[in-house]
Amino acid sequence: MVRRVAVIGAGVGGLASVKCCLDEGLEPTCFERSEDIGGLWRYTDSTDSGRFSVYRSVITNTSKEMSCFSDFPCPEDFPNYLPHSLLLEYFRMYARHFDLLRHIRFKTTVLSVKKCPDFATSGQWEVVTENDGVQESHIFDAVMVCAGHFQEPYLPLASFPGIETRFKGRYLHSRDYKDAEAFQGKRVLVIGSGNTGGDLSVELSRVAAKVFLSARNSTWVFSRVSDNGFPFDMVNTTRFNHFFDWLLPSALTKRIRFRKCNSWFNHENYGLASSKSSNFKIIINEELPFCLLSGTIVLKPKVKEFTESSVLFEDGTTEENIDVVLFATGYMFSFPFLEESVRSLFDDNRSLYKRIFPPQLEKPTLAIIGLIQLTGSVMVGSEMQARWVTGIFAGWNKLPPARKMMADVLKKKPPVKRCV
Repeated sequence: MVRRVAVIGAGVGGLASVKCCLDEGLEPTCFERSEDIGGLWRYTDSTDSGRFSVYRSVITNTSKEMSCFSDFPCPEDFPNYLPHSLLLEYFRMYARHFDLLRHIRFKTTVLSVKKCPDFATSGQWEVVTENDGVQESHIFDAVMVCAGHFQEPYLPLASFPGIETRFKGRYLHSRDYKDAEAFQGKRVLVIGSGNTGGDLSVELSRVAAKVFLSARNSTWVFSRVSDNGFPFDMVNTTRFNHFFDWLLPSALTKRIRFRKCNSWFNHENYGLASSKSSNFKIIINEELPFCLLSGTIVLKPKVKEFTESSVLFEDGTTEENIDVVLFATGYMFSFPFLEESVRSLFDDNRSLYKRIFPPQLEKPTLAIIGLIQLTGSVMVGSEMQARWVTGIFAGWNKLPPARKMMADVLKKKPPVKRCV
């Protein structure tokens, strides 16, 4: 019988998990290594502490109407798309309203999470934490890991010959980017055309001498603003559109969406995407098309190699005098506090049942929350995960047998996508 639940992390997923535990009559204790809630959405200028936060200018890609928690709407006077400061204020309001802070232990690092010796029958975990140099051991009936997927920067330097051995300029991961001040007058290469790569390219184009954006795949660019000025996700996320998707062949719905997207600007003319390409990504960015049209951003293909000051691309072109290379290449998740026998059960979220449960465990008392890549808001997805998981912990919801969960995992294992 699950009663005491450890929640690791007080970001979006952690707050939702504490709230859902309380809704089910469970007793959550949340461990947060920093001094406040918010996770990556609590902006800080420094990266020295090892805590990742968003960059200064970031704005949500999903609207407040489609991002808020199910039982706590965003204030009416908040804008449709929130800067990090307002989103953090929303989290504070949520935590105060549901009295979540008293269940959170701040400045407490989780050192290890291990199965108890009788785990096969009890499903319990030993959680060792540290606060102000003092270690403490706890026994919990279940653990919800809410550390998210923005943890370890994915920096594939081995795929870029010369970047470490010949290139004399500076290179960094987008995790270390805070604002454009240090890039004034520089010639900058941004590698990665996801949401982060698009955002940073646009921001850098305002101060840099030149920005080059290297994209491996076709990229379709959508605007936050839809017809008649309404938020794009609010207009498109409807039951009718879901029925439309279910009714029509996927190839036809894709063609309709791409035609709609091309009515804004023709992606093929800009060198961004072709409707014939099967390998593509979708990003949200209103300013990127104009930057490409005005030449402040130059689109480039995949990098072939680096020299001391230049970059050679796969199409044979070269760009000289590159000062800085910014890798917007995503992240890898890492849970170093989990014991090796458990951590080895899943190499990524594709190995988890419903992206949450390691199916090989004798007892389903470990849940990974927020390790998902959605077309909509991660806040909404994390809350739905937490609601389902706490229902299982409370006993009114059930998981299928382990063999069926494993079969489902193997059947639905798609190619992994980096979170950028």
